[in-house]
Amino acid sequence: MQTTTLTSTKRTPPTRLRLGRATAALLAADGLAHLYWATGATWPAADERALSLAVLGLETSFAPRVVLPLAAVTLIGAAAVLARAHDRGGRVARAVTAAVAAGLAVRGLAGLGWAVGLLDSPPDGPFRVLNLALYTPVCLAFAWAAARLVRAPRRTGTPAPGRPRPGRPA
Repeated sequence: MQTTTLTSTKRTPPTRLRLGRATAALLAADGLAHLYWATGATWPAADERALSLAVLGLETSFAPRVVLPLAAVTLIGAAAVLARAHDRGGRVARAVTAAVAAGLAVRGLAGLGWAVGLLDSPPDGPFRVLNLALYTPVCLAFAWAAARLVRAPRRTGTPAPGRPRPGRPA
């Protein structure tokens, strides 16, 4: 008796994979940086105060109780985005990817607010330059990439000869 199974007739589009891998890599790098800072190290800054001013534009703690939850959030986001790019993880991966897109968009828009003076930020120091040249454009670009992943349709499959379809008798 001949049976059929479900196989993909389409591969995941290369653009979708590139967007997903790039976004996941960014989030993973951010998560790893937060894990590194949780050890008490402050690279690339000389001390915690300089790191805080460069990254956030204000003085705040980089203690493990602060940065470990941020590391967890970004690493979970990276895994979900990568899963979504590979058409895995279902609704959970899609919802987390949507949250990633929203979070990056909010940070990017806040960066624009700081850039035009709607939000307070130090007028001098590294934060202003880093915000304009790096943080804001990267957040906006990757917010767009994550949003594209959320909107990407699922791949479809058709039965292949020789194997049973899941949930159906042979």
